[in-house]
Amino acid sequence: MRWSDMDAYGHINNVQIVRMLEEARIAAFGPPRGAGLPGVEPKVSLFNDVEEGTMALVVEHKVRYVRTLEYRNVPAVVQLWIGAVKGASFDIHYLVQDPVTREDCVKATTHLAFVDEGTGRVLRLTPEQKERLTPFVA
Repeated sequence: MRWSDMDAYGHINNVQIVRMLEEARIAAFGPPRGAGLPGVEPKVSLFNDVEEGTMALVVEHKVRYVRTLEYRNVPAVVQLWIGAVKGASFDIHYLVQDPVTREDCVKATTHLAFVDEGTGRVLRLTPEQKERLTPFVA
């Protein structure tokens, strides 16, 4: 959590919560291909191993605020796992917890799909992509 993530009510702003979900997703599955310079390898190489011309796009976010996440000068705890894996899309589920009390603050889901950059068409998940996701399905 950053000091600037707080809003006028003293808790982490809802827009910053979605940013935290994105950061957790990229840390777990890697940055999109061609974005930035090489860094730490992700736990599961998924987004950075797609074919040239393939984009990983967010189809939908669902965010449920269970309680406010107050600012602390330590990182929030973000757990994530894979939900439904379909032919051309999959869900990432998140649980954001207070880093001190471990109380649940946010429950969220991101629905993602791979899209061909040139045609805009949704691409089916490859067997390799599904295999990489399988150990994290809950």
